Amino acid sequence: MSKFRRNEEHSTRGLVVRTGFVELVLPRRCAGCGKAGERLCRQCRKLLAQPPRRIAPKAGVLAPVYACGGYGGPHREVILEMKERNNRAIRPYIAAVVRAAVETLQARGEFSHRVVLVPAPTRARSARLRGGDPMTQLCLGSGFPVIEAVRLAPVMPDQSALNRDDRLHNVRGNVQLLRELPPGVEIVVIDDVLTTGATLAATVDTLIYAGADVAGCVVLAAA
Repeated sequence: MSKFRRNEEHSTRGLVVRTGFVELVLPRRCAGCGKAGERLCRQCRKLLAQPPRRIAPKAGVLAPVYACGGYGGPHREVILEMKERNNRAIRPYIAAVVRAAVETLQARGEFSHRVVLVPAPTRARSARLRGGDPMTQLCLGSGFPVIEAVRLAPVMPDQSALNRDDRLHNVRGNVQLLRELPPGVEIVVIDDVLTTGATLAATVDTLIYAGADVAGCVVLAAA
């Protein structure tokens, strides 16, 4: 056995020992319910896998909007884990939820097979703090083609403390097109949480104004 091979095996054993020690001190817990043992338990996976349903946002979105669930239970928790608690290990699991939702809508005839995903815009500062934009990473992890086509204007005030009417006014005109969209594709906008739908409405308006064929929007949860 070569020295390199022996060193490689020793390094692997060391990694296993260190991983086991971390698991012993900080046991892995389900991001959806907190149960020890897995990053995402079977029950939470089952709940997250429910078919998307069409919803009617308070803001007028000029495309159908589908939600994978309500903003509660594992849907809420995995989003908080991904965004607020910076749990990057859960992102591939949520990307699988996005893929399943889009494939279900394709099977139902809501979307074609020319789908290109466009992540809903987020603040550049928020993306930096989270080690990259979570929505873009979810879209890329889904396996579908992705275009980062829109962004929020740098001067736009934060939405978190605003009411419905203020959100609508705040985001209007503050979603900017980043690049031209290729002809012949069908755009699906992906977002995490829908509250009023103001951001989705402004995003869809911007894309349609640029000549895009927007088939719909998919959100992980609707509040």
